Amino acid sequence: VQLQASGGGLVQAGGSLRLSCADSRRTFSNNGVGWFRQGPEKERGFVSGINWNGSNKDYAESVKGRFTISRDRAKNTVYLQMTSLKPEDTAVYYCAAARRAWATSIAREYAYWGQGTLVTVSS
Repeated sequence: VQLQASGGGLVQAGGSLRLSCADSRRTFSNNGVGWFRQGPEKERGFVSGINWNGSNKDYAESVKGRFTISRDRAKNTVYLQMTSLKPEDTAVYYCAAARRAWATSIAREYAYWGQGTLVTVSS
């Protein structure tokens, strides 16, 4: 598994971005995938996760109703659609492939991590 996150950028508050997490080796189709983020002077925290076939999704309370996770197994890509962005969403966003078919909010359950993509939300 080799993950690459993309889609970050600078956006005004209230705006939207879509992050993508692609597996260049096309091997994570049977793994749960999670998105985590690390803001300035903050610890890395769970944002959202999706199981192997997309039937189960989970979100942090802070993003529920604003972010939507999805995956296209044919393209070996997981997406994070982010809407109604707030300045506090500013962070480096990382995608990660879980060791198993389901995703969790626990970072140590993930074996493979992408390099991160920076999202900056201006007020």
